[in-house]
Parts: sequence; structure tokens; C-alpha cells
Amino acid sequence: MGFMPKMGTSRIAPDGPMTAVSISSESSLQAVACGLALDGQPGAGLRALGQALQQRIGYRLFTVLVLDWEAGLNRRYYSSQPAAYPAGGSKPMRQDSEFFATVVQQGEARLCMDRDDCERAFPDHELIASLGCASAVNVPVRWNGRTLGSLNLLHQAGWYRRDMLAELGWYAALAIPVVQDIIRTSQNHKGKS
Repeated sequence: MGFMPKMGTSRIAPDGPMTAVSISSESSLQAVACGLALDGQPGAGLRALGQALQQRIGYRLFTVLVLDWEAGLNRRYYSSQPAAYPAGGSKPMRQDSEFFATVVQQGEARLCMDRDDCERAFPDHELIASLGCASAVNVPVRWNGRTLGSLNLLHQAGWYRRDMLAELGWYAALAIPVVQDIIRTSQNHKGKS
């Protein structure tokens, strides 16, 4: 097993996201980079990413979706709550949706601040609410001017803020090789069928 930096403890304020007492973004990013260097990709990288996002940003549900243009689907390759949202699940890629316009085409993060926003954004909003989630942020994973997938974090109402988007963009950038590996592996499996 490779070197993994010691992670500090983080504190979450009872009425909001991480406080200044949390681990540094530098330590967190270093932990993801170390996770990406381990054997067992893409799983090791996704777990390191999920752990860092939990410690720095916070979530009740974290998923990674990868766009499958050929099949017209958003495929879920990672979930922090596999009983409710198992890896391997998929949703149709709706090109008339706000998610598609904002995250896929424009390459910008989308914020859902409260339950009303989540109800408008997600057809599965009842399941989302049952997990205690009433806010969300979808962050595009982009390479060479194209969206490959997204990091999706959900939490209680009002959890995510615009000032978190820059840091979330760093994690999305670190996710690029993981998502590219998933796409490459999927294409290889399709070619062998």
C-alpha cells in the first residue's frame, strides 16, 4: 500500500457546512492524489474522492455519473448509498433538461438550494427526500472542452453555496482520469461483446 497522508478531523457546525476547523483543502487534495496512485482503479480513486468530499464539503449522498453518449444514458458508477442508489443504475440523458443544458453543454455546476429546487430538478425527488436530502450540487467532470460525467452531492436544505464551487472544481479535475478509465473500460467491454 502506498503512502497516504494522515487526515485530520473535521467538524461540522450544527447549522451548516464545514467550519474553518476542518482539514485543509491541500491535505484533502493530496489524499485524493494518493488514492489515484493506488492499485484497484477506478474504485480506489472514487473512494478517496468520496472521503475527501465528505470531509471538506459534506454530503448525505454522493454519486458519480458518467455520460454514455452512444446509449443516451447517464450511468452511475459510484454511490455512497448503494442500497438506495446502486452503482450500475442509469437515467436517460434528457437533452431538454436543465442538468443537460447547464452541466453537460455549458460545463457549469448546478445548485439546487432547497426541496423545491430538488423537486423541479429530479424525477426521483421523493427518494432523495427520504434520505434527508433537500439540496444538491452537480459538478461537471470535463476534459478537452467536453463533459464526461458529473460529481453529484446531496445534503440538507441550504448546505451547498456558490463559494464552494471553486473547490468542487478541483475535485472534478482530479476525477478526470477516473472517469476516462471508466469510459475506456466500458468501450473495451462493448467491443468484446
